Amino acid sequence: MPCTTLLVGKLASADGSTLIARNSDSGAGSYTPKKFVAVLPQDQPRSYTSVISKVTIELPDDPMPYACVPNAMKDEGEWASAGINAANVAMTATETITSNPRVQGADPLVKGGIGEEDLVTIVLPYVRTAKEGCLRLGSLLEQYGTYEMNGIGFCDGKDVWWLETIGGHHWMARRLPDDAYAVIPNQLGLDFFDFSDPENFIGSEDLETFVKDNSLDLRMDPEEPFNPRDAFGSHDDSDHTYNTPRAWWVLKELNPNSFAWTGPEADFTPDSNDLPWCLVPEKKITVEDVKYILSGHYQGTPFDPYLHHGDTSMAGAFRTIGINRTDYLGCCQVKTDAPSILWLAYASNPFNVMVPFYTDITDTPAYVRDTTETVSTDSFYWTSRMIAAMADACDRESAIFIERYQNTVGGRCRRILNEYTPQIQSAADEGKAVQLCMKANDKVAAVTKEEAEKCLGEVLKALSNRMKNAFSRSDA
Repeated sequence: MPCTTLLVGKLASADGSTLIARNSDSGAGSYTPKKFVAVLPQDQPRSYTSVISKVTIELPDDPMPYACVPNAMKDEGEWASAGINAANVAMTATETITSNPRVQGADPLVKGGIGEEDLVTIVLPYVRTAKEGCLRLGSLLEQYGTYEMNGIGFCDGKDVWWLETIGGHHWMARRLPDDAYAVIPNQLGLDFFDFSDPENFIGSEDLETFVKDNSLDLRMDPEEPFNPRDAFGSHDDSDHTYNTPRAWWVLKELNPNSFAWTGPEADFTPDSNDLPWCLVPEKKITVEDVKYILSGHYQGTPFDPYLHHGDTSMAGAFRTIGINRTDYLGCCQVKTDAPSILWLAYASNPFNVMVPFYTDITDTPAYVRDTTETVSTDSFYWTSRMIAAMADACDRESAIFIERYQNTVGGRCRRILNEYTPQIQSAADEGKAVQLCMKANDKVAAVTKEEAEKCLGEVLKALSNRMKNAFSRSDA
C-alpha cells in the first residue's frame, strides 16, 4: 500500500494558504511515470468508463478546467492523482488506507465500483468548495460503491477537508482545524468524529445507524468521544513497521517539544496505536517544510537507512516516507487572494526538487507534460528518477550536489513566483492572467531543466568514481 499525505490548515501555514500534499508511490518493485497536464472543458468526458472496474458514469455537462497529474501511460486509466480546478479547489486522491474484517463484513467492497483511478476525474471539475468536494464524492460512493479503502484530501482557500471511505458504500469526512496539520500514512486515520457537528463532520446519512447495527462502536463508556480509528481501522502488527512509524516521525519533526518521543518515558513511539490525527505545530509550516517531511527517511533517528556511523542495527527497520518507488509528490497550495499553485516533484523525494506551477492555465510545459514510456533526459520525470537512483548508490559522495540542486532550484523558482504573482493578481483580464501564469510556468520548467542536467552530470561523475573496476594509478 503506497503513499503518505500531509494536510495543513490556513493558520498553520506560513503564508495563510491551505496545503494538501501527497506522495504517490507505486507498489513494491515498480514505478509509474507521471505527467502534469491541463484539462480543458472540451477534453473532459461526458460519459466516463473506468479501465479497471468498467463502471460507466454519466458526468455533468458543465465541467470547469483543471490541472492535474495523471499517469503518463493509459493502460490502467487516468489516475489523475492531484489537481486544482478553476474555482481554486484542490483535491489529492488517494491515500490507500486500511480497514478490518468487521467493516468488510458489514459493507463489502464493490468489485465494479469506483476507485483511485477515477476520483479526480469524476469529482474535481464539478465542485466549488472543499466541503462540496466531499459531498459529491460521498454521493458517488453511495451510488456506485468502491472496490478499495481510500483517503482523499480537499482544500479551498479557507478550508481543508479529509474524507475516508468505510467499506463499500460508507464514508466520513472531517474539516481540519485551521491551526492544525494532519499526517496520514496508509491507515484509516480519523481519531475523533462528532455526529452532532455538521459544520466540521459529515458522512453517510446512515453512518451512525451503521455503526450501531454492526457493533462497530468499541467505547466502554458511551459518553467518551467516538473514535473512528477503533471502529473502522486496522490494528495489525504490520502497521507498526509500515504505517505508524511514518506518522510518529512527522509528528516528532513538527512538534519536537510537545511530547517525549524516545526513551522509557516516551509519550509516543513508532508503534503507538494512538498517535494524534492532527496537532497544532510548534511553528508555522512552509512549502519547504512539506517537501522535507515528505522526503523523510527517519533522519536523526537510529532507523535512517542512510545511517553510516554508530549502531546501525535498526537502520532501515521501517518503511520510509521518501521511498524509492515514489512516482511524484504534489503539494496543492490555495489562497483566497493569490493564484493557486501545484508544487510538483517526480521520483524519490530525498534526491529531487519540488517546483511550483500556476494552475490557471490552458497548457503545461513540455518538460513536465511529455513523459515518455522510454527513458529520456528531455523529461523531468525520467531525469529525476536517474538522479535519485544514482545518488542513492553513492549517497555520501553525492549529498553536496543534491543539496546544491535543491537550494538553487528552490531559490530561483521562488524568485519567479515573487516576480509573477503580483502581475497575475493585477492582470486586466482573465486571458492576460492565464498568459502570465503560463509564461511563469515556462520559466520554472526551463530553470528546472537546466539545474537538473547539471545535477545529473555531477551525480553521474560521483557514481562513476565508485565503479568496481576503478584503479588508483592514473596515466593521464
